[in-house]
Amino acid sequence: MKTHIPNFITCLNLLCGCLAIYFIFQQDLITAAYLVVAAAALDFMDGMVARVLHSYSEIGKQLDSLADMVSFGVVPGAMMLQLLTRSIETASASANFPEWLPFAGFLITIFSALRLAKFNIDTRQTSSFIGVPTPACTLFVISLPLIMAHDDFGLTGVILNPFVLLAITVLFSYLLIAELPLFALKFKNMAWQGNQVRFIFMGLSVLFFAIFNFTAIPLNLAIYILLSFLKPSSL
Repeated sequence: MKTHIPNFITCLNLLCGCLAIYFIFQQDLITAAYLVVAAAALDFMDGMVARVLHSYSEIGKQLDSLADMVSFGVVPGAMMLQLLTRSIETASASANFPEWLPFAGFLITIFSALRLAKFNIDTRQTSSFIGVPTPACTLFVISLPLIMAHDDFGLTGVILNPFVLLAITVLFSYLLIAELPLFALKFKNMAWQGNQVRFIFMGLSVLFFAIFNFTAIPLNLAIYILLSFLKPSSL
């Protein structure tokens, strides 16, 4: 019975992703963004529950990857498509952006699939990551409508610039498959020794959220990448 508990949580992750897609195409990006946050929490929880219950299974591994492809592959691509569509609609009439441009958002979906396939067969990624994980990429993308909805820093005009959105799309498509070593937020124990980088990252994340609200999400991702470059001995 306990074998099915992590799989049930994974299915809830998948459900959140499916609902997020529905709301994206209903133009409700905020509800979709919150559903992705729930999916990310469930994605973290299913692995934690599996470790606690010692209930690993091959079907659980495959199900997790398939659920992630929806919640952290299709969803960010669809979200970027909608953001690019809005950016073109608000751009100057003289800009003459091609009608197919919003579909470039699905580059994130394609490279997320490559990222997940690579992760499934890469033995180097058992305790850390090579390339930005799909949930991190997705959280960055869904932070954009949240930042615009609570725009304390006047960033809406910057975000709804087609060139900015295209740059984000290309950058994250690369980062998903880049040979970039990154630490994982998996605690083998709660001791400071060996977990310094994780505690520092979590502390900074909470601080940034308190100060910058949703703008903290892209800042936290930048800190995550920066800390991964630092030597563990220096932390």
